[in-house]
Amino acid sequence: MGTAALLRAAGVGAGDEVVVPAFGNVEVARAVTLAGALPAFADIDPATYCLDPAAVDAALTPRTAAVVVVHRFGHPADLGQLRALGQRHGLLVLEHTELDASRDETARRRERAAYLDTRLRGVRTPERGAGHSCLEYVVRVPGNGRPDRDAFARAVRAKGVACRIPVQTPVHRLPEFRRCVSLPETERAADETLALPVDGSLTKRDMQRTASVCNALGGLLAPAL
Repeated sequence: MGTAALLRAAGVGAGDEVVVPAFGNVEVARAVTLAGALPAFADIDPATYCLDPAAVDAALTPRTAAVVVVHRFGHPADLGQLRALGQRHGLLVLEHTELDASRDETARRRERAAYLDTRLRGVRTPERGAGHSCLEYVVRVPGNGRPDRDAFARAVRAKGVACRIPVQTPVHRLPEFRRCVSLPETERAADETLALPVDGSLTKRDMQRTASVCNALGGLLAPAL
């Protein structure tokens, strides 16, 4: 059963608000509107890119009926705190999970991510706990007054290394969901994040090339904090 159907089945609909992340996953906001409710956006934890429980708490109003939790890039959201928050306020808490890889593929991705963790310079590597499946390897390319992430991505692709920008525009900036809301971590992540390849099919030479190409572009970057 999809998110919209789950919301409707729980009695969530017209007049209700549902807290969702604005960092990607526009389909979640659309599911809320399909259920007849209004998406309300909360900020993310900058380390996990998942909903920050404190930000969710701050976003609650008397109309809030539910929270949709999204796990990002293989990093699990803090379900414990979010479910506790839901219990305190009588809210439905739903999970929206990303497509996951097999156990063997996850192990291979973790190996490649661990390699990049120790080799990359000049970008901020992910903070990964034991539960991170490394579905994607997302680094931060800090800005220093110009679009460094975009310039970095173009230069990396020009050298033959695939990469992608995970979130081009936060959901709360899209015309159909535009809101005047302060989400500084979401905005910063949308400006700085870049997904580098860690597919299990990549060879050690592929990984060495990725690290070498990225490290050679260090002059584009401001020092990591």
